[in-house]
Amino acid sequence: QVQLVESGGGLVQAGGSLRLSCVASRTFLRINSMAWYRQAPGKQRELVARITTGGSADYAESVKGRFNISGDIDKNAVHLQMNSLKPEDTAVYRCNFRGRTPWVVRESDYWGQGTQVTVSS
Repeated sequence: QVQLVESGGGLVQAGGSLRLSCVASRTFLRINSMAWYRQAPGKQRELVARITTGGSADYAESVKGRFNISGDIDKNAVHLQMNSLKPEDTAVYRCNFRGRTPWVVRESDYWGQGTQVTVSS
């Protein structure tokens, strides 16, 4: 099985920056996309940013211009650079890989355990 291990969350003041990282424990046969989602208390999970293996990235409107997603396929890693953080960015952030592994050949979603990001005003 594949595990996604996240790091980089924490507490930061508004206007500050954090960098989240997510690394897969094993190599995928193929990664189609890597993404970050977040869920705040009482709210639905939302897509923050996604990047495809072709390098195409898309972002939630609320984070455009402030967040940057980057992927390293060779290292099975994805990062999220978060700048100009706002209190409304407070949430649990989870990484997602969509792809195929030697154990599950069909395309499937894999999730990290989540990392807390708290932005104080």
